[in-house]
Formats: sequence, structure tokens, C-alpha cells
Amino acid sequence: MKSLMIKDLHVEIEGREILKGVNLTVNENEVHALMGPNGNGKSTLLAAIMGHPKYVVTQGEIEYDGKNILEMPVEERSKAGLFLAMQYPQEIPGVTNSDFLRAAMNVRRERPIPLFSFIREMERTIKELDMKEDLAHRFVNEGFSGGEKKRNEIVQMKLLKPSLSMLDEIDSGLDVDALKIVAGAINKQRQETGMSLIIVSHYERFYELIEPEFTHVLVDGKILLEGDAELARKIDTEGYDWIYKEYGITPERKEEKPVPVSIGTCAVRETVEKAVGK
Repeated sequence: MKSLMIKDLHVEIEGREILKGVNLTVNENEVHALMGPNGNGKSTLLAAIMGHPKYVVTQGEIEYDGKNILEMPVEERSKAGLFLAMQYPQEIPGVTNSDFLRAAMNVRRERPIPLFSFIREMERTIKELDMKEDLAHRFVNEGFSGGEKKRNEIVQMKLLKPSLSMLDEIDSGLDVDALKIVAGAINKQRQETGMSLIIVSHYERFYELIEPEFTHVLVDGKILLEGDAELARKIDTEGYDWIYKEYGITPERKEEKPVPVSIGTCAVRETVEKAVGK
């Protein structure tokens, strides 16, 4: 059984410590809600698990399936079964969705996926996510609306079939109908593959559609409180003030500042074109 085990994790960015001793275990086919006020380390935790180079692990351990993933580059973590649906998906001009996804799928396989099988699977996934039929031929996220970018992340998840998916505010920018479509696609994949989830969201509506078995509240770089789905519902109705009072915390008002992700557009284009034989 594949499990994610995080022990005493400390992470800093540009010399500033963000995570200050996080402990977390996620087992196969579990859903974990990761909550907390903005600027307290939720995105940092997911980025550190995935291997974002700007987030420096100064102390602690991250193991997945019994392997020390801190020793793995990002692509090896992905091949090991980890997937991050980003809060701010990046555009990759010049690389089509189909080339990008086929290349990503092939590095996980002993033999390349036959073209007809890939086309059939991608078309089925695009239809399931209720996206435009020309998605396969569009450059990755270029000219996409916010909601389209988020749904495109789930298209990637569906085709790559990770064993653990981390969803960083994947519901933001989605209207009610799109939210139901995305949640339905995620739940279907969980049923089919036993995929585990770590979900960051500020909206209880999303947790109603994908109900967490475990809820973790991250405050000032530490998991301060844990519970089940009821804890997520309580935070939705009462906010975080009761937690501050109960633990005697004076909250810092931090501004959430997304860190730009450089994915090396030229390098990505060259890698994809080589993989698909262009």
C-alpha cells in the first residue's frame, strides 16, 4: 500500500522559514483536507512534496511508497505517482496539449501508448470534463480562462493516473456546474484507481462534493488541529477565530503571494518534440 509519510518537515524560501515542523501521513485511497488561513504554508507544503526548486527543505523527511523522495528530481516524483494540480497553472506556448500529455504518459510506460489509443482516451477525458473539442490542439493553457486552466489540470490528472493527487485550490475560478463536473471526474478516478487526495480549498462546497476523511489545519507553518469532515464544516461556518482563541494565538495577517513557477518553456518544448518524434 502506497503511503506518504512526512516527518518534522521544515521548509524555507529565500531564507524565510515557512514550514516549522509538519507531520502528516496519507494512506492509499484516503482524502485529506488541508485548511488554514492564507499565507500559513498550505501551498508551500504541496510544492515541497512535489519538489519545487524554490522551496528548500532544511529539516525533516518525506517518504512515498517507502522511498525518500527528497532525493528525487521532480520528474521522478511524478513517475513515482505524485501529481500536483497547481493553483496558478502556467502557459506553455508552442506545446500542444496532446503532445505534452502523450510525452508525459510515455515516460511512465515501458512501451509508448499507441496513437489511436491515446487519441481515444484523450477525447473521452475531454468530453467527461465538458471542455472544447479542440483542446488537444491548443497550446497548454495559452489563452485559457481561469476555469479552463483548472479543468485542464484535471485532464492531465485523468490521463496520468497518479496514485496521490494534490489539488491546490483547483475549485477556485469554477462556476457551480464546472465544480460538479470536476468533482465528479475526481471521484470517478478515485473509485477506479484508489487514488489518494490532499485538497486545499477555502470552500466547504467542494468538500461536500469530495468529502474528506481527515482535516488538517495549518497555522504558522504547523498542523495545529486535526479532525474529520466535521472540522472542515465548522471552519466554514465559524472561521478560524475560535482556533486562535483556543490555542492563544495572535494571528499574523499575511498576504498570500504566489511564487511564479518557471517551467523552462524552451526546454519543455524541446523535450516534448523529441519525445513525439518531431
